[in-house]
Amino acid sequence: MERFSFLNTINFNQIEILYNKYLKSPDSIEHSWRAFFQGFDFYKKKYNIFLKKKSKKIFKEINVLKLINFYKEKGHLFSNINPIFEKKIKYDPTLDIKNFNLDKEDLDNCFFSSKEIGIYPCSLKEIIGVLKKKYCESIGLEYMYINNIKQIKWINNWINNNNNYILSNNEKINFLIKLNKAIEFEKFLHTKFVGQKRFSIEGNESILPALYYIIEYSSINYPIEDFVIGMSHRGRLNILCNFFKKECKKIFNEFLGKEYYENKFLGDVKYHLGYKRYIKNKIGKKINIINVPNSSHLESVDPIVEGIVRAKIDNDYNGNYNKVIPIIIHGDASFSAQGIAYEVIQMSLLEGYKTGGTIHIIINNQIGFTTNCSDSRSSIYCTDLAKVILSPVIHVNSDDIESVIYSIRFAIDFRMYSNKDVFVDLLGYRRYGHNEGDDPRFTQQFFYKMIDNHKNIYDIYKKKLKKKNFFSKKFLKKIENKYKNIIENGYNESKYIKKTELDNFISYKDELIYAKYKYLIKKVNTTFPKKKLLEIGNKIYNINKYQNIYKKLKKILINKLFLLIKKRIVDWGIAELLAYGSLLYEGYNVRLSGEDVERGTFAHRHIVINSEFEEKILLLNNIGKGKINVYNSLLSEYGVLGFDYGYSMFSNKTLTLWEAQFGDFSNGAQIIIDQYLSSAETKWKIKNGLVLLLPHGYEGQGSEHSSSRIERYLQLCANYNMFICNCSTPSNFYHLLRRQIKSNFRKPLIIFTPKSLLRNIKCISLLKELSNGEFEEIIYDKYIKKKNVKKIIFCSGKIYYDILKKTKKLNNKNIAIIRIEQLYPIKNNYIENILMQYKNKKYILWVQEEPENMGVWPYLYIKYRKIPWILISPPESSAPSTGSYNSFFKNHIELVNKIFTI
Repeated sequence: MERFSFLNTINFNQIEILYNKYLKSPDSIEHSWRAFFQGFDFYKKKYNIFLKKKSKKIFKEINVLKLINFYKEKGHLFSNINPIFEKKIKYDPTLDIKNFNLDKEDLDNCFFSSKEIGIYPCSLKEIIGVLKKKYCESIGLEYMYINNIKQIKWINNWINNNNNYILSNNEKINFLIKLNKAIEFEKFLHTKFVGQKRFSIEGNESILPALYYIIEYSSINYPIEDFVIGMSHRGRLNILCNFFKKECKKIFNEFLGKEYYENKFLGDVKYHLGYKRYIKNKIGKKINIINVPNSSHLESVDPIVEGIVRAKIDNDYNGNYNKVIPIIIHGDASFSAQGIAYEVIQMSLLEGYKTGGTIHIIINNQIGFTTNCSDSRSSIYCTDLAKVILSPVIHVNSDDIESVIYSIRFAIDFRMYSNKDVFVDLLGYRRYGHNEGDDPRFTQQFFYKMIDNHKNIYDIYKKKLKKKNFFSKKFLKKIENKYKNIIENGYNESKYIKKTELDNFISYKDELIYAKYKYLIKKVNTTFPKKKLLEIGNKIYNINKYQNIYKKLKKILINKLFLLIKKRIVDWGIAELLAYGSLLYEGYNVRLSGEDVERGTFAHRHIVINSEFEEKILLLNNIGKGKINVYNSLLSEYGVLGFDYGYSMFSNKTLTLWEAQFGDFSNGAQIIIDQYLSSAETKWKIKNGLVLLLPHGYEGQGSEHSSSRIERYLQLCANYNMFICNCSTPSNFYHLLRRQIKSNFRKPLIIFTPKSLLRNIKCISLLKELSNGEFEEIIYDKYIKKKNVKKIIFCSGKIYYDILKKTKKLNNKNIAIIRIEQLYPIKNNYIENILMQYKNKKYILWVQEEPENMGVWPYLYIKYRKIPWILISPPESSAPSTGSYNSFFKNHIELVNKIFTI
């Protein structure tokens, strides 16, 4: 068959088409096929009788190759991967050899095509036996849609070489012990805490030995040192106890609902919590494993896991993707239905977000709360999303533990070979309802009748090993009693624990504090020498060394250099890049990502410029010891914000920023903002310093391009959980960015950044304000004498410049305009103390661009209700802004004029 090896590289349904094409135009086909068909025609003419036998043999070989190819492509459709049901859907064509122009007489004939599946020439009957074992028993493998020939070849070789992979007796006993722990833990909880939610793993207990195998096999055979696990609540308590070794007394204590030691932390339900563990594998290698906390938004943890892993790759392993593996454990219904799973998969091969391949394990219990598979997705499998990035999927019967381990071994080897995602569909069932207080028979009587009569995996595997005399009854009783005693003792000890303690799943290398009020209001030194700023600015904007730069861009950058060097003034874009440059000089790192951040949506940043040939040039390279990375993201908010949140969590020496294209678009990531950004420190003791840049401002661009929904962020503020700022000067923005990383604590920072102000000639700062200044939470009116003030106008952001312009036009000397730059937190009594300085005031106004029911006003009114505010704003509205520029402009003029009629 070596002479006809080209036959192995084609879809054999195309052979007849090729032959007809050859008859019409021999030169139109590939040379090896042309030679084949020429020889075929020669024999056909000269040796007709001999040829009939010879060609029949050749075409029989081709038909056997067709059969082999069909098993590879479609074998998963006929596999025994469901532990509860037989397949209801009948697929056509079937595996019957008649469908491949083969018959019973061929079964005993020897075929060279067997080499395609890694065995010596043998009979068709033997070939079919091997194919069924490889592709149609407890495992169904999907991979033939992959268009990378090397990956297909690698997978074929792996399957051929691992056909006879045999577990050692010790491994089998170990897996049995793990399965016993998984079963007994759930039984114990079911008995002791009747009706309490625990989201049992029963029906998919094989996940426990699977995780153990991932850690041991990966860390022994590859240079892996770190694992980051994300999972929803199904089976989480079991994994925490039996895999992460969280003391069972702590888990039982959480079931008893006791108060927390730390009053400032609210904690969370027990099946949302994270944990960390250091272990040594069999060869003594130290391994770090973390389980990331997750909310009830099941797949929301996915991008956070990826961000953490990328942070570890960048910060700890110098870009080596083979030092850390992300493992994400999904639910079948959530994975196939929730859009975040798609966003994360689309990120997986992008330069700014790749992590070297994720092992995805789907806990497939064939039901979503009360929804059947047929109602929860349109695809055949819940894993069909994997085909987006042409990753292999291995479906496996969760009741066959040895096949599960085989699948995990494949997943690890493929990930390490390709640095690409791989998916293991662990097909099982759910023993009880969605939670243990729910009765699933309301909706799935037939399914649960079958589950009730189905043996658990421990009993199944125990019976299998018993037949082979792997252990004595005494040994079995010993391991069962040992674990029962451990959890029983843990339960008894939990009764004497007075309070619950929150476990911190993350440890920073540098000590960071949990900041209380006094630390938040403390000034941070953000000064930086003017001389160094000028040097950095010159490095950034002096572009003479670059060739083929777009003329318009070159003019912009030269002008910025002129403003900085000659006039010693900075606009918003200059201030931002100087903030990054000064931090890089001091050894800090910077990561900026989001839609169009390289240029900036409003073409103000130009931190990355492109040559005529679209070669990317990062202007802030080689400024100091720090590194900067800037990435235009895919068109995603939820996924990318989640990723950068995870990245920031493990990058305390990196200023990590995510920018929304327009601030309004951040609502696409509301789950990350609500469940993590604003509350994770209170719930899970997670410190995070992520910065959100949200362009905000009313310029008549319509409802979706005006408001960053300031009111929503302020509504989330409590317990000094984050900073909310709306800067109006470049220098304040500069100091705010520097303060974020130079503080000895980490809090999320939301900055409402301008749009039209980016080019407003009034919105500039002096260079000395950057070098010697500091961040000002509130900016006083510097142009008015306090004793003359009759009217005090409080505002925030862009509208200040409109009020100032009108005030100067009217030459009004009795109005003071005060800008609140930091909306949260505001120092205690700060506003009251300001008001006391204006002895002759008669009116106190709050002025905002946003409608009455939006913006800062709802928050301000509640917090400072004793102040006799007069509100100047557009009337309440269900949409943030009008879509007509003329209407907006007219209304805005009326708004500003109204200030001066009071």
